[in-house]
Amino acid sequence: MWYWHRTPLLIQALYPSLTWHKSRKEKSIYLTFDDGPISEMTPLVLDILSVHEVKATFFCVGDNVDKHPDIFQQVISAGHKVGNHTHNHLDGWKTSKHDYLGNVASCQQAIADKVTYQSIFRPPYGKASRSQLKQLMSTYEVVMWDVLSGDFDESLTPESCLQNTIKATQNGSIVIFHDNVKAKVNLTYALPKYIEHCLENGYHFKTL
Repeated sequence: MWYWHRTPLLIQALYPSLTWHKSRKEKSIYLTFDDGPISEMTPLVLDILSVHEVKATFFCVGDNVDKHPDIFQQVISAGHKVGNHTHNHLDGWKTSKHDYLGNVASCQQAIADKVTYQSIFRPPYGKASRSQLKQLMSTYEVVMWDVLSGDFDESLTPESCLQNTIKATQNGSIVIFHDNVKAKVNLTYALPKYIEHCLENGYHFKTL
């Protein structure tokens, strides 16, 4: 499986209105988790974050919020932030603008029913058309990333997942892990060790 662990500057430059990272002047990291909440993974992630007293941002799939309201509430009660990840994890490149925006709105309703309105959005797979993004940016901060852990890649060893993520991280990085089943082996190994490494090297974890 091919992907960038560190998002190239050229890609970031093509979409300057999207949020790829935060201030490079601050020794801060923004941990994010995509695709939950689900019973198989989200409580595990919450436990790891709790042990290390770290807060994160969860980009939630609306259908999962509807299916697992108790787990979604655990995320909120633990003091983490939440964002919109569409209602059905749609690929914007394969979805009409009308259907895509409607799906985003459905997710927002699922979230807003349970927590104070959150105006951050991340497109699944990082894929959305320019017209979709233009419309979304009138309502949301569209948050991408500059570090992709690759935890979902079942051909990647847990140690490689950890080392690749550490190597790609810099001040202000927005880092993606996934609270989905495919990521379980790599995340269980890499996430706690990644957090420990960053804390030992003077980084602070913040929410978006």
